[in-house]
Amino acid sequence: MTPFADLVALCHALAGTPGRLDKLRLVSDFLRRLDPDEAGEAVSYLTGRPFPASDPRVLGARGLPVAPAAERSSLTLRDVAEAFGAVAGMGGAGSRLAREARLRELAAQATAAEQDVLGRIIGGEMRTGVSDGLVLEAIGLAAGADLATTRRAGLFLGDVSSVAAVARAGGAPALAAATPRLFVPLSPMLAELATDFGDILAAHAGRSALEYKYDGARIQLHREGDRVRIWSRRLSDVTSSLPDVVAIGREQLGGAPFILDGEVVALDAAGRPLPFQELMRRFRRVHGVDALAQDMPLGLFFFDCLLAEGRSLIDEPCDRRVEALAAITGGRYLAERVLADSVEAARAFHAQALAAGHEGVIAKDPRGAYEPGRRGKRWFKFKHALSVDCVIVAADRGSGRRHGWLSNYHLAVRDGEQLAPVGKTFKGFTDRQFIEMTERLRDLAVDDDGYTVKVRPAIVVEVAYNEIQKSPTYPSGFALRFARITALRDDKAPEHATTLGELRALYERQFATKGRAAR
Repeated sequence: MTPFADLVALCHALAGTPGRLDKLRLVSDFLRRLDPDEAGEAVSYLTGRPFPASDPRVLGARGLPVAPAAERSSLTLRDVAEAFGAVAGMGGAGSRLAREARLRELAAQATAAEQDVLGRIIGGEMRTGVSDGLVLEAIGLAAGADLATTRRAGLFLGDVSSVAAVARAGGAPALAAATPRLFVPLSPMLAELATDFGDILAAHAGRSALEYKYDGARIQLHREGDRVRIWSRRLSDVTSSLPDVVAIGREQLGGAPFILDGEVVALDAAGRPLPFQELMRRFRRVHGVDALAQDMPLGLFFFDCLLAEGRSLIDEPCDRRVEALAAITGGRYLAERVLADSVEAARAFHAQALAAGHEGVIAKDPRGAYEPGRRGKRWFKFKHALSVDCVIVAADRGSGRRHGWLSNYHLAVRDGEQLAPVGKTFKGFTDRQFIEMTERLRDLAVDDDGYTVKVRPAIVVEVAYNEIQKSPTYPSGFALRFARITALRDDKAPEHATTLGELRALYERQFATKGRAAR
């Protein structure tokens, strides 16, 4: 059994090691020493998670309770895992005090250095300069597998903890043999932004499959026998929040075992789509789920099939996967879809989608494979509104009627593994949303100078804008003009936010209709 102190020593070494290659070596050497049944937990802790990303359990604790530190410790990785599991399993009256007592007991067994790392795991912020990508690379290095094989296994298995467990148990051959597994969610395939149907058709060799882009939440539904589970875009288990979708999956779909990719949309009494925020009430509901399901029915739209009758379809062409999907659903619950081979046909379908109350269209290469977690030219999203998905990285304290709130949000897009600021906004939220966001941001705070609170990047918002401008103020080089928040995207993680490359492309495309100032 690996001492927890070994992980603590690794974290301290990583924090003091600036070079990426040196960090990679340290992590891979550590992984080689682990027992196979410890690898998943160790990687979870190393990446600042009490549980693997695909594990629905939560601690329900904000931090490690204060306790006198032990002079010596015999804590192992297994001891910590058992303590976290016990805390996550506590519920009902008095559970908060019981969780705190169990964590205080854990803290009392730990040295000061171990308490520090336990607190960072619980708080979700290790501060060692180690990303999921580096850990994934280290897993492959420790197993003797090439990077492409390791990354493919990571896409199929859903999170780095699962990859670590498979690699430690079976080495490079096990990583190479990895395929989608039932009840292990896959990172969803993503779409690039596009503003011209001509460009889309050119990228898809003159023929593209267009689907409505619904203003809903991505889901991934797994079924084997009577067992059905559903995950969100962020790989959170939302099965208990969607009993109506579970019933459809269990009672109305054939061809199991299967894995389907789709979208759910909140509907009004007339069957028209409701704003995205209304749908999030379904995903957050813990009590009274059945009653809310009656009051707020969902539209269910499947658009891809990743596994049918127990066989992976990941590498099959999109058209073949859609055929399998039609067989499973009997033609029901499918996204509206058409094949277009001209700009005129694509525009007509886009207008049809907007008229039906949807956001726009998704354009897919009919020949393309499904690439979990990847964003590329196989899929494009063509939206009517000018908007991007940003991460909140800080917030300023409000004044006047917003006194006491964190209400001016610093926005950033993704730039590789970093985040690049692109502006601020205090527009778009109601008073209630300001209050709720203030509480969430305070829980994520990592620094506070009395005016601006820097936060751990965890919250994604959809931001509408009038124009993208060049900016000498922000390191990204760009700023969003008249930015306003249009939706809180709790279904998206920071890695799903718009990239700086996409923002740069949107900036350039503005000049299709605008003049460019002389330099």
